[in-house]
Amino acid sequence: MTTNKRTSSSVLNGAIETKKLKTEVDSTSPTSTTVKESIPSLIDENSVKKKSCEYGEACYRQQNPKHTAEYDHPSTGASAATKNVSKRLTPVDKIDQSEPYRFLLSTVHGIQDNYNQQNAITLKEILSVEHGQLIRSAQFNYMFDIEFLLEQYPSEFRLKPLLIVHGDSRHDNQSIKNQCSPYPQIEIYPARLDIPFGTHHTKMMFLLYETGLRIVIHTANLILQDWKQKTQGVHLISSTPGRHTGPDLNKFGHLKLRQTLKNYLNLDKDEQYNSSPIVGQFSSIGSLGPNANSWLTKEFLTSLKQLSSSSLESPELKLIYPTVENVRTSLEGYMAGGSLPYNMQNAMRQTWLVNYLHRWKADHRHRSRASPHIKTYLRATNDQFKDILWFLVTSANLSKAAWGVLEKNNTQLMIRSYEIGVLYTPKQFSKATFSLHDSPSFPIPYDLPPVKYQTSDKPWIVDVAYKDKPDSHGNMWDPSD
Repeated sequence: MTTNKRTSSSVLNGAIETKKLKTEVDSTSPTSTTVKESIPSLIDENSVKKKSCEYGEACYRQQNPKHTAEYDHPSTGASAATKNVSKRLTPVDKIDQSEPYRFLLSTVHGIQDNYNQQNAITLKEILSVEHGQLIRSAQFNYMFDIEFLLEQYPSEFRLKPLLIVHGDSRHDNQSIKNQCSPYPQIEIYPARLDIPFGTHHTKMMFLLYETGLRIVIHTANLILQDWKQKTQGVHLISSTPGRHTGPDLNKFGHLKLRQTLKNYLNLDKDEQYNSSPIVGQFSSIGSLGPNANSWLTKEFLTSLKQLSSSSLESPELKLIYPTVENVRTSLEGYMAGGSLPYNMQNAMRQTWLVNYLHRWKADHRHRSRASPHIKTYLRATNDQFKDILWFLVTSANLSKAAWGVLEKNNTQLMIRSYEIGVLYTPKQFSKATFSLHDSPSFPIPYDLPPVKYQTSDKPWIVDVAYKDKPDSHGNMWDPSD
């Protein structure tokens, strides 16, 4: 790698990798998506040279005549998947193939291997010796399994100095101290949390090599469950606990996102996008207030909808959160719900939220059964979802604690938790918008457009018992056990 290479970024399970060698910064992220095309019904598909579908045999829309009329699937049938699997990519290959966006998902145990070869990476591959000779590293996270983490490092790096930065306001530090006590190379540092109910939710790693520093921003806890069968993941968008005022008001949380979108989109004639839909996708939901206008569709949506124009239009907001059936039929079964901590107390206070909810669905990546721990937000150009205006992958769930809430007549932003994410804007890549059908398309980790909850769909609530149907492992869910 050369030191003058341009900046880029990427994401996993919910994670983003930013590499920096000397003066270089890179990053890494997940997936890609197929969306509906509007194709004249009278086109003779044999008379037009069709574009090659980038998903080949993996494409889930081959039964759609409109799609097959425009796209060729040369890999269908025998053995495109076999060919893909036979060429196993190295960790460096995977990152190189994710250009120009360098956005990767975590691999998923339980799906076909070829779907783990493209735009997907393991924690071991992130820490592989192929990236260079590690000198020392730092891991910032919310949950740690120290033994699991050390096993992911190459054996020759396991005795290198390791800094653990953690923080959870609900527990003391004894557990992490006990885990680290056998390892003298590990230094522990608790994040400062002065505001009640806040957490150190940032998920990031600093990897110092002989040739420079590599930074990985992601969304997975450093535990086995988050790297095995979940879907995870450069303007940096961060949250820092505190009450931010004056010149610091727009430096963090949703006001930082608001300011960045307003300053950096610079879209020509962006009035045409004023009503274009916004999607939020997350793995937990906080207390949002007695009605949508308390915070979600007023303060928060005002930040998400920012363009350089001053339109007062409110775009449609589509929120993706797993249903009970999503969890029951997932690869992990009901156990996946342990990482989706939306509780009954909050759910009962905001029954209005179900009007905005959409199912988790990722058929194009064969990850519909890989329960999401990733958190992403985006804005499409229109309700056809062929192109998007921006994309954010972050550790921030849908909560005031993560994004902040305005106080004192909008002069102060109060944030409880540490969060970090990467915002992709087309201008970074010399584009007007991100295409979801050109090659290479922008990698989205779920299907678009989102599928709205039906009457029978219920959001997963972690502290409710589910005993009427067994899950994919034949188990029931009873949180009281």
